[in-house]
Amino acid sequence: MAYRFEFRPYCRPFRQPLKTHHGLWQQREGIILKLTDDRGRVGFGEVAPLPWFGSETQAQALAFCQDMPPQLATDKAFSILPTLPACQFGLEVAVSNLTRRCRRPELAPAHCSALLPTGEAALSAWAPLWSAGYRTFKWKIGVAPVAIELAWLSQLMRQLPLGARLRLDANGGLDELTAHHWLSYCDRGGGRIEFIEQPLPPGDFAALVKLSQRYQTPIALDESVTTLDQLKMHCFRGWQGIYVIKAAILGPPSRLIQFCTDYPIDIVVSSVFETDIGRQTLIDLAAELATLLPHYPRRSLGLGTQRWLPCDGLDDPDWEALWQRL
Repeated sequence: MAYRFEFRPYCRPFRQPLKTHHGLWQQREGIILKLTDDRGRVGFGEVAPLPWFGSETQAQALAFCQDMPPQLATDKAFSILPTLPACQFGLEVAVSNLTRRCRRPELAPAHCSALLPTGEAALSAWAPLWSAGYRTFKWKIGVAPVAIELAWLSQLMRQLPLGARLRLDANGGLDELTAHHWLSYCDRGGGRIEFIEQPLPPGDFAALVKLSQRYQTPIALDESVTTLDQLKMHCFRGWQGIYVIKAAILGPPSRLIQFCTDYPIDIVVSSVFETDIGRQTLIDLAAELATLLPHYPRRSLGLGTQRWLPCDGLDDPDWEALWQRL
């Protein structure tokens, strides 16, 4: 069997720039892939690079797509270098979507973690999200002095209703002393801080383990596990905490599923601001992983990101219509 291969890039400005320890992110660039097989079936996939997390760049992904032949043999579909994990993800998704029968229902907000704006703006941003049904929130830290951010956090915790849970994401931007300040505060929060994500840089594994053993608040790895090889390495080194998985830059979903079949771990599937094509893939993947990992908590998915992107038609569940807009 052969596939006709087409691609179209996209660029979406965020409604407001996203400030993290990695810097200011102003637009999401990616590529939509379209495969058509000999029977006329169509499958869509998405390439959504995140180079500061270790994936290829948008330029590298575009070069890969431009070098692809218009007619693609089946055995070539997965012959992609591991240095192009977002392309690996997108092409495998496009092939799997050739046989897609129906779209899953959209996730209820209660099953997603909503991303709050960085800094003091979070104090006014959570209320409309709570009204929309979100109960778990994520807040980026490590972008202002620790005393200021802890003061904002104290205000936020006083405001949030009972039943709300908060995730803190440092993007690897804390030093060890500052991480102790944060975790000490979180341990006094009565369990309302669900976890701190990547408090230290990826290279500080021994220090991350010590922190996880000293404090009750769980620690999640994120930047430490941006590739499947890194995920395997940390699992084999004995990480007992949570793994935040940005599946769209991890490589083929089938390999992640196989690994979790062999080595069950506590996973949170997280977004890198995909279109509806990537988002639905992550929903399907999370559902499959939930069946493989029944003994771990059913945590809210890190997919509450849609409000950061414009109403430009790229969240349309009609993927052919989405394609035609590009």
